[in-house]
Amino acid sequence: MRTTERTPRTLPLELIRDASLVWLASGVVGVSFGAISVAGGLPIWVPVVMSLLVYAGSAQFSAVGVLLSGGGPLAAAATGLLLNTRTAAYSLAVADTLGRGRLARLLGAHLVTDETVAFALAQTDPVRRRTAFWVSGLGLFAVWNIGVLAGALAGDALGDTARYGLDAAFPAVLVALVLPALRADTAVRRSAALGVCVALLLTPVAPAGIPVLLALAGLLAFGRRRSA
Repeated sequence: MRTTERTPRTLPLELIRDASLVWLASGVVGVSFGAISVAGGLPIWVPVVMSLLVYAGSAQFSAVGVLLSGGGPLAAAATGLLLNTRTAAYSLAVADTLGRGRLARLLGAHLVTDETVAFALAQTDPVRRRTAFWVSGLGLFAVWNIGVLAGALAGDALGDTARYGLDAAFPAVLVALVLPALRADTAVRRSAALGVCVALLLTPVAPAGIPVLLALAGLLAFGRRRSA
């Protein structure tokens, strides 16, 4: 019986196939972000430059929301920074995956997102994990920015993007990415359950984005379980 082995040449192709759903969701939400920004009165260059330099979906939506509601640039930047602090924990999780060179770490840090980290950590082999991070991260960055530009150029032509239910795309993708880890490790399931409970309890009373940050308390349960 003849078996096929994964070679360095076929591995990226497999990962591209697996990451394509994440890229599709990112592009669709990027279109929504660009359209909302321009329809709200911002110049086209604002969402485009923000996506290139900031590159943080939820933080970008929140910052634009502050700007469109009359807040200043400092308030918008502070809101975005607060929501994006969760990536500090993500960076620790993939620190060894990025590589040891300064350029690799600098570029890799810019590509750290919920989806990229989840996709990388879903891989068990270190080589596959590193390749998965860069394939998914570079692809996601490109698709997101193309989507934002397309949405910004379309502007009001798309109408109310909320009616398309685009806000459900990313959560669905993330659930699919973390399911293997949840199935394989009881400690991960308990930590995730604690984080979910914290987020659900705080959602009605805390500002948007804060419940997600505080849900990281689930990591404490995971660390204690590992130590025991």
